[in-house]
Amino acid sequence: MSDRDRLLVRGRTFVAVGAGGDISGVGSARGTAAGPGGLFVRDARHLSRWQLTVDGAVPEILTPVATSPAAADAARCVLVPRGGRQEPPAYTIFREQAVSDGVFLETLRFLSNRPVPTRVALALTVDADFTDQFELRADHRTYAKPGAVRSRLPLDGGEGVEFTYRRGEWCSRTTVTADPAPDGVEQTGTGARRLVWTLELDAHGSLEVALRAAARPHGEPEPHAPRSPAEAVRQLAAIEEEYASGVALPAAWPELAAACARGLADLAALQVPARGPDGEELRVPGAGVPWFLTLLGRDALLTSLFALPYLPGLAAATLSALAATQATEAVDGAVAEPGKIVHEMRHGELAHFGQVPFGRYYGSVDATPLFLVLLGAYTEQTGDTAPARRLEAHARAAVGWMLDHGGLTSRGYLVHRPDSGGLANQNWKDSPGAICSADGSGATGPVMAAGAQGYAYDALRRTSRLARTVWSDEVYADLLTQTAADLRDRFQHDFWMPEHGFPALALDGDGHQVDALASDAGHLLWSGLLDKEYGETVGRRLLEPDFFSGWGVRTVAAGQPAFHPLSSHRGSVWPHDNALIALGLARYGLHDEARALARGLAAAAATTNDRLPEALAGYDRTPGHAPVPYPHACVPESRSAAAPLALLTAVGGA
Repeated sequence: MSDRDRLLVRGRTFVAVGAGGDISGVGSARGTAAGPGGLFVRDARHLSRWQLTVDGAVPEILTPVATSPAAADAARCVLVPRGGRQEPPAYTIFREQAVSDGVFLETLRFLSNRPVPTRVALALTVDADFTDQFELRADHRTYAKPGAVRSRLPLDGGEGVEFTYRRGEWCSRTTVTADPAPDGVEQTGTGARRLVWTLELDAHGSLEVALRAAARPHGEPEPHAPRSPAEAVRQLAAIEEEYASGVALPAAWPELAAACARGLADLAALQVPARGPDGEELRVPGAGVPWFLTLLGRDALLTSLFALPYLPGLAAATLSALAATQATEAVDGAVAEPGKIVHEMRHGELAHFGQVPFGRYYGSVDATPLFLVLLGAYTEQTGDTAPARRLEAHARAAVGWMLDHGGLTSRGYLVHRPDSGGLANQNWKDSPGAICSADGSGATGPVMAAGAQGYAYDALRRTSRLARTVWSDEVYADLLTQTAADLRDRFQHDFWMPEHGFPALALDGDGHQVDALASDAGHLLWSGLLDKEYGETVGRRLLEPDFFSGWGVRTVAAGQPAFHPLSSHRGSVWPHDNALIALGLARYGLHDEARALARGLAAAAATTNDRLPEALAGYDRTPGHAPVPYPHACVPESRSAAAPLALLTAVGGA
């Protein structure tokens, strides 16, 4: 079983445990490709060690940790004390774990297998290193922490231990408590603390030990949480039921139905707290586990767009949260400019002290037009004009950014420039080297990415309709309509590569075409930027074998020197990218192609417990073999969780 199957997620909190339910403590090393072990809340690890021993030894695993198919926040395993064939286990341990917002809960149920009383020596070794997630990313960076102090103190009353981390005004805590209280709290040679019990099991009797680790990130109160794993599961199940009630699953397509159901469950678990323009409390889609369980503008917008026909409340919350964080002034280190929509928000120690720029970071060229696309789509889909009226000033500011700082007026296109302290590429393909020519060479200077121009076109058209129908501003509506038409004409002249019958991935700083054949062309179908003839040509091309692996469309077509099946954005298959392509194929009337793409993704989900990861490797589909995982994928991830809903829309619900 992979580490990905042992992730428990709820809101801004997740825990990664091993096969027996332990957190090994290895994670102050860099962790694995799947992510580090531990309990994480708001970008910090609040438990780095959680190791169970019975009778002086680590118990044997009868059944390894397995997460519930219906819940992302609970897991169970079965353990026994070490022994041999001649001495059957004296008792069995049923270990149940769950997370809630800021809390890790565990119940240990001991069941005696003997007709006489049995004594059990139980110990739990715990520690909290409060490591910031950016320290665990295997990017070989180190961060100074002057004046940092850690303490580990028994609680008054002896029911547990409190771990505290201080650095200047920054203070975070983790409190571990137990019922019944431990008989003692011991120090270990590594500085961790060991909670110890001597338990008396009656003949064929049972008893329970309830454990609770509560995280208190800097500036936050003690979390209120369920008292048991079972209660936590019931709470999330109620949210999942609410989400599922709005979706009619396709009975004739069980693979797609199962992927939609799993995606809805993951979306319920991935909601993180945010606030609206008036300070109202909101829940919005967090991007993904383990590295991005926070508000990412682009990710939340695309997730909300995919789910819009079924869960319009996600869109309303996302729009309000992003309006509340919209930039109002230029801030160089944050890449902020007036009207720009935030790319990423972080709440950890390193962001607080400015050691990483992502506390409130605006390094995205496409979140701003996508904000306008979602506002227009929400209004059209629901008929509810209240958000469009309330957010009119925010929408106009976003359009102003596209025209001015964004580059539409001065360069004719949305432009992004490398940020030396943050992201070099600021479209959705944001890894280094992702914007490249067919030979693999990177683009130079400011970049005009193709997909972002499609979003801008759609944003202008949708905002024009809002101006006309909601804001009663005909002059502004006409201006935006003409700006969109001019953008379309320019794009098809400047980006189209006649020798390939395909648009360029981008234009570089000199206006030269960046000629890799890439999946971003499918986003142009979704936004409607290409005319009918070009659009149909592109749509059919994306389903040819060099692009379509059988599981999905590759980010870069095979056969080009730039292609690498295990590269983040130069050959892998991203479900959300494919969801946009499927919606675009349907828009241009290419329904057979849309269904073929949906079949590939639904089949891929069926091989991984109905859950689509953030990305898959770009290898060809072969009979009898599952897709090869992409090694650094977030699982679960909100855009991929919502992708089956977009596929359902693309194929007409059947």
